[in-house]
Amino acid sequence: MAHQDHPVRERLKAAGLRVTAPRVAVLEWLAGHPHTTADQVAVGARELLGSVSTQAVYDVLGACAGAGLVRKIEPAGHPARFETRTGDNHHHLVCRGCGRTEDVDCVHGPAPCLSPSEQAGFAVDEAEVVFWGLCPDCAAAARNATARVHHD
Repeated sequence: MAHQDHPVRERLKAAGLRVTAPRVAVLEWLAGHPHTTADQVAVGARELLGSVSTQAVYDVLGACAGAGLVRKIEPAGHPARFETRTGDNHHHLVCRGCGRTEDVDCVHGPAPCLSPSEQAGFAVDEAEVVFWGLCPDCAAAARNATARVHHD
């Protein structure tokens, strides 16, 4: 594939970032594996490159997040997760059990899709919503555990 036809390379250049093998590998892997932790991204990048340090992956994620190519999601009590879906004001569902994270499209239009009852003088430009619950697997496990307790 010719370099000029490579969308990840073009996105890096457009963001003003140097095109490096670790950056390309991280963005390519992350595009197919959204909502993964930095350590998971490092494992994936090593599958593509053969060798890259965990610190290099953290550096790539930081640079790409700063340039708007990657979004960092920080659900309370869970490790930060990363995705390449940016700029569309979407929200997330997060499982309290395993941390599984799924996208939820905003149903109220452009950012901010919600307005606080009091803005305290702030110029609000974004709303980040996290819906918490149990994913189907964790909910089933919880039901099974409750059923075992009641039958013993």
